[in-house]
Amino acid sequence: MATLRRDQQPVPVTIGHIAAVAGVSRSTVSRAFSRPDLLRPETVARVRAAAADLGYVLNHAARALSTGRFGNIAVVVPDIANPFFPPLVRSVQSLADASGYEVFLGDSDETAEREAGLVSRLSAQVDGFVLAAPRLDEERIRELDAWRPTVLVNRDVDGLARVLIEPKDGLEQAVRHLASLGHRRVAYLAGPRESWSDGRRRQVLESAAAASRLELEVVELGRPSADAGRGAIPVVRASGVTAVIAFDDVVAQGALTELAAQGVRIPDELSLIGCDDTLAAGTSPALTTISAASAEAGRTAAHVLLDVLSTGRRTQERVTIATRLVLRATTAPPPR
Repeated sequence: MATLRRDQQPVPVTIGHIAAVAGVSRSTVSRAFSRPDLLRPETVARVRAAAADLGYVLNHAARALSTGRFGNIAVVVPDIANPFFPPLVRSVQSLADASGYEVFLGDSDETAEREAGLVSRLSAQVDGFVLAAPRLDEERIRELDAWRPTVLVNRDVDGLARVLIEPKDGLEQAVRHLASLGHRRVAYLAGPRESWSDGRRRQVLESAAAASRLELEVVELGRPSADAGRGAIPVVRASGVTAVIAFDDVVAQGALTELAAQGVRIPDELSLIGCDDTLAAGTSPALTTISAASAEAGRTAAHVLLDVLSTGRRTQERVTIATRLVLRATTAPPPR
């Protein structure tokens, strides 16, 4: 904790000092740091400005002992290098900061074991979790939620709060679009089997392909990456498909790179569609893709978690976010 100095003797800065400078009560100072949502924004700003002028640093450990609250929440993602996740994390951090919480970030590296270790260590320092596309099994997720309030993103566990980016509308539009262009054989470059998003996309694509009388080839990739997208191209070209839908834009970008290296003209010789709309506008040619509002998912998950922490009331809320096809320059009729 910072100190005031009187006659060269250090005196600890207390909430009483801050209250006097800010012209508010001690309880208002306490709420400005622990429950800022209960105060007017201008009051919170005045209290924090006074604290900064006095050099006060909040002692989170002491607050945790007195209130049972750490003032921290954690966000755990499977791969922070994937461009889908940074907008989600930023959205959570923005809302958490406005409510007086700090955010801890964990990267599970796409493995359930590492994710289990992360949540075990973080649970001793945070008040709640946002788990994005978790790889943990359902039992472990329920155990975590029983210990710390947990909101899931892109994982559908009955009875827990979750935010799901529903691919149905966007993928059905993509399949109908390819069918209208004359395609009859389409490949799906699949994501990890542990991923709820991949499982849901497989279901939707199988149903939509059958409805449009398209033949669907599933190419297993495992971990989604640009390298995986590049490595899938020999299989894609040998299969005879005329269009490809990739698990995400990162995989699609890798596929584009390898196709260009092999002299395959996109979309004249092969059509390509990504998912998530994270890199699509920056590829060459610009990638047709399925939108996926990761920032909106982060905001929604943060709202739900912060409300639980504020009220103490658990929720089983299931929020879905719709997707849509974004047409750009990588789809065309199949070659004759």
